[in-house]
Amino acid sequence: EKLGPELRRRPGLPLPLFEKAAIEAAILTSLTDHEAVETERLQIQVTLTSSKQPITIREMLASTVAQVVTIPGIVIASSKVKAKGTEIFAQCASCQNVKKLPVRAGFAGAAMPRVCDRPRQPNEQPCPLDPYVILPEKCKYVDQQTWKLQESPEMVPTGEMPRSVMLTVDRRLVDRANPGDRVTVTGIMSILSQQGGRSEDKKVAIRTPYLQVLGVRHGFEARTADGESLSEFSQQEEEEFRELARDPKILDRLKMSISPAIFGSDDVKHALACLLFSGSRKELADGARLRGDVNVLLLGDPSVAKSQFLKFVEKAAPTCVYTSGKGSSAAGLTATVTQESGSRDFYLEGGAMVLADGGVVCIDEFDKMREQDRV
Repeated sequence: EKLGPELRRRPGLPLPLFEKAAIEAAILTSLTDHEAVETERLQIQVTLTSSKQPITIREMLASTVAQVVTIPGIVIASSKVKAKGTEIFAQCASCQNVKKLPVRAGFAGAAMPRVCDRPRQPNEQPCPLDPYVILPEKCKYVDQQTWKLQESPEMVPTGEMPRSVMLTVDRRLVDRANPGDRVTVTGIMSILSQQGGRSEDKKVAIRTPYLQVLGVRHGFEARTADGESLSEFSQQEEEEFRELARDPKILDRLKMSISPAIFGSDDVKHALACLLFSGSRKELADGARLRGDVNVLLLGDPSVAKSQFLKFVEKAAPTCVYTSGKGSSAAGLTATVTQESGSRDFYLEGGAMVLADGGVVCIDEFDKMREQDRV
């Protein structure tokens, strides 16, 4: 009873103990031996997932700092895998004194001491300033990667821009998700000191939030205000779906459910119903694959509810991105190359087509797009 609240309040303390206990249990059950642990051939990582009601990126406030939070979203960018030191050893260039430096988790690193702290003999000259150098061969490293998580389109309030947050993943969680994947991450909300180019830009009291990921679950399920899942159906609901499938007039019933506030346009509603349910993907004997996607192009005079149909599809489809062709470019629809501010590395950031993978992309005012941007 005490472990759950303690884990949510101070998650950084018990997790290393969990991993140590897991290694001891593996040795006791003869799954491994001490030699594999000492040579680091065996590495156990404890991951956490939560089934409680997740919060949004907009609800990551100061009251949740250093606590375990669960956030759903779309991975829009991932950096290349880097090596992060977990045990750093530094040696004094003057007296050869070796010192082990503590390393903090996440984006935080190790602070290099500026003076040598070895005890001095009488009349012994002190070491110069900044004498320590890193010993790479003695240090221990783990894989680390940076992700960028963005709110899903259906979670963004009307008229607002989607917000994003940086994530750091390490060890087994590296490369568990690609840009465009919908994931639910459980992690520790941490803060990072704001970086600035000039000394006056470095504000001491300002901190940027980020997430130390403890577990990743692909996909996220919609829930009601009471926390009930909307993607798990009861036996009665499944039977109702089977009864609907046996109805010979099911297409007409679906047509009447598409934008019921708009009169007429039966052919358009039929097409949108087929688009929402999509076709069947086929794989031929020679290995070729035939896509079952249905593409719809709406043409018509002004004020015949073309945009209203798109808005309905955006609300009805589980995965959908709505964009306007008037201000969209080919890079915004596909992918853009972004430079990371800290390491100056380049990485791809997914656009509307990537974020709506497996769903629907609604492009309004397609005729307003430039010819070279119509991908």
